[in-house]
Amino acid sequence: MKRRPFAGQGTPARALLALFALVLLTDLVSLLVDAELGHQIAKPLLMPLLAAYTIARRGPRLLVVALLCGWGGDVFLLSDADWAFLVGMGSFAVGHLCYLVLFGRARTPPGPALLYAVALIGAIAALWPGLPAELRIPVTGYALVLTVMAWRASALGAVAGAGGALFLISDLLIATSVAEWPQPPAPDFWIMLLYSVGQLLLTLGVLARYRGD
Repeated sequence: MKRRPFAGQGTPARALLALFALVLLTDLVSLLVDAELGHQIAKPLLMPLLAAYTIARRGPRLLVVALLCGWGGDVFLLSDADWAFLVGMGSFAVGHLCYLVLFGRARTPPGPALLYAVALIGAIAALWPGLPAELRIPVTGYALVLTVMAWRASALGAVAGAGGALFLISDLLIATSVAEWPQPPAPDFWIMLLYSVGQLLLTLGVLARYRGD
């Protein structure tokens, strides 16, 4: 993909990033105090704010699409219905494919590949018995796409690599809840924290690449 001219981080972009941080804080506090309305309002605002930040930075359109796919997943996962879970997972998967295109042919360090492969195989083997039968194949397919995205993210450097890893850990926590594993205290807090920071770091990593830093 051809690199586009890229603007510096001006006042509108900084304001959007600050607003993202404020909304994320609101969401996390809402989860900690069990204020469901606050979570329902704040969660769907996060990815559109990152998308607006990307636009303000004149980032690649495909990054905006990836973030809006994340927004779609966020909205559908607010529902407990099985169909909404599958649609949300599909929306996230499309976002991961967008990230993979954005990563292009950048070389990935060899070390993480084996680590991610072992993590994927181990996670699927451990989770498989606890997953509902109708979710086993979709979850496995999604896990493969997510793991490849997380691995390839490291090709853009430490920031994007950390973002991919945090995204993966966040979704692993969701999978363990679906498989009815014991959960840590305030699991939704940790899921949203890891996911939101992961998306932020992926965004910053992609923006840095297309700026040519």
